Amino acid sequence: MLSRACRLVSRNSLHGRVVCVREGAAVPTSVHRGRDYHIASGHATATLLNARFSPVKPITATVLMRNLSTADGDKSALLETIPEPPAIPQAGAPEIADIVAGAEPAFSTLGLGGWTPVGIVQNCMEFLHIGLDLPWWGCIAIGTVCVRTLLFPLVIASQRNAAKMNNYMPQLQVLQMKMTEARQAGNAIDSARYGQEMVLFMKEKNLNPLKNMLVPLAQAPIFISFFMGLREMANTPVESMRDGGLFWFTDLTICDQFYALPIITSLTLFATIELGTDSARMSAANMQTAKYILRALPLFIFPFTINFPGAILCYWACSNFFSLVQVGFLRIPKVRDFFKIDRIVTHKPETLPIKKKGFTDGIKESWTNMKISRELEERARIDEIRFQKAGKGPLVKTFKYDPTAPRTGTSSAVNAKKR
Repeated sequence: MLSRACRLVSRNSLHGRVVCVREGAAVPTSVHRGRDYHIASGHATATLLNARFSPVKPITATVLMRNLSTADGDKSALLETIPEPPAIPQAGAPEIADIVAGAEPAFSTLGLGGWTPVGIVQNCMEFLHIGLDLPWWGCIAIGTVCVRTLLFPLVIASQRNAAKMNNYMPQLQVLQMKMTEARQAGNAIDSARYGQEMVLFMKEKNLNPLKNMLVPLAQAPIFISFFMGLREMANTPVESMRDGGLFWFTDLTICDQFYALPIITSLTLFATIELGTDSARMSAANMQTAKYILRALPLFIFPFTINFPGAILCYWACSNFFSLVQVGFLRIPKVRDFFKIDRIVTHKPETLPIKKKGFTDGIKESWTNMKISRELEERARIDEIRFQKAGKGPLVKTFKYDPTAPRTGTSSAVNAKKR
């Protein structure tokens, strides 16, 4: 018999076209029976179904295979019937609803992310959480460590400058005292001269007070970006952050009900200010007030931090702990020698020109200096106004008689005789 393997496709998708593959004639049984297939097209001749399949064109998609026999009559009607596809087994197959329920929505669908500094922070947090499969507390900690590590070169530059300023503190304080005394006495010329001497001295010793502010100025925008980014994530909220915390603060979208995180944040901030503050920068007379303000900062911010979400306090506490570790690391002598940071010289308080004052005395001195500076500025302003009026207004009479007024001849003769 001549059998044909027919490849059928959907009538709706291919407009009822059928492709047939014909098998060649059988060979003797003693020889290996091969199969010679070719595609029957509309132009094929000398085939049994030439007339029926004359418009058929070759195609490639295969749906099923069916054998036909030329001896059992015309079974071409079987080509018209396409069986139903088998049912998809349901046992063990996950439901689409279950898959979707376990997935987290992208930040872009929640209105988070973007290319702003805040959006970049949120994108990094999303990458650490989704790409590396980390919990949210781990993402915040790793992100904090990475950012603070990138700022480490600025910390080295600041520490080098602070050590030099500490070692040259006596000379700087002498010039500062002379300049302050000249300013308080109203001698602007001497004050400017001593100020110029201080500038030349600092240039000669390669000192720059602004280098001590590199780290705070660099950390401020980063802290604000993390603060705003984590606050938006907690307020949206990101559902996975409800159980992405650690220990007692499992929900990072709400504040700590035990007030432990705010207390830890304030204590670590105070320790960072005490250990990480450069003595050369804070021992100057004009920085006493700033030192006391920084010491009072942890107590001042505590009432506000108790209402912050756990995500923000987690970042703040991690940053403070990193600062403490960094300060302790840079206090090691071998580490300071490796980074070419000068050894800090300890000056005795009695040998310094500017004596260390207590909190009350420092506040009083700062207030007195502010009053003197304000009075000098007001006096200079009044002198400038008087000078302008004297140049533009009428002449002020400072003598009893006007020498330019005409005089009579009699009086002049009498006066001459009397002389």
